[in-house]
Amino acid sequence: MQSIPRQVWLDNKSGNRLVQWPIEEVEKLRSKNISINGEKLRGGSILEVSGITASQADIEVLFEIPELENAESFDLSDVDPQLLCSNAPRSGIIGPFGLLALASKDLREHTAISFRVYKTSNKFVGLMCSDQSRSSLQNGLDKTTYGTFFDVDSNVRTISLRSLIDHSIIESFGEGGRVCISSRVYPKLATGNEAHLYVFNNGTMSILISKLNAWCMKEAEIGHVKNMSYKTC
Repeated sequence: MQSIPRQVWLDNKSGNRLVQWPIEEVEKLRSKNISINGEKLRGGSILEVSGITASQADIEVLFEIPELENAESFDLSDVDPQLLCSNAPRSGIIGPFGLLALASKDLREHTAISFRVYKTSNKFVGLMCSDQSRSSLQNGLDKTTYGTFFDVDSNVRTISLRSLIDHSIIESFGEGGRVCISSRVYPKLATGNEAHLYVFNNGTMSILISKLNAWCMKEAEIGHVKNMSYKTC
């Protein structure tokens, strides 16, 4: 499922992975901007990103992670990322950390887009998750949790995330589009102006929000219209 047009190319770094990223024109829909820079998220903390319409937003965040040697060890060949992501709310060492999108004020509803870092015998591995298990109080909905692995560069110690939220659709791009997850959710409480956006860290080690930019998104009227107009957010 894709609701936002993307450009796709072969990753010249790995040579074996497709990179996906929203087309540049999407940025023309950005409106009011909120920035957070240099904010430390201690283990178990949560920070609201207020001042934008969280039900229709474009968020870019760069997380700085601590010493990778502290990461949990595991055998990559014996792990199902989707199963691992179903336990994403549980505290780890480096993560899970990320965004709570389309969240209600009391957090009874939210979709968590998160990262967690592990170490194997010869490299460091990141896990990106989209956990929809608490996305809605409504019953009978698909609340599947998705996850995917990616390599973590030990020399960089940062992880980037861009999430585009459009009412019931959340499209997330990790590490510049090297990992992507799209979700369709149907919140009951977290709709319109009642939707909230949070940054969180459920790991025991602190994470630094190196920089975060969040924009309210205007609605594009698409078609052969003489004077194209946008609804303000």
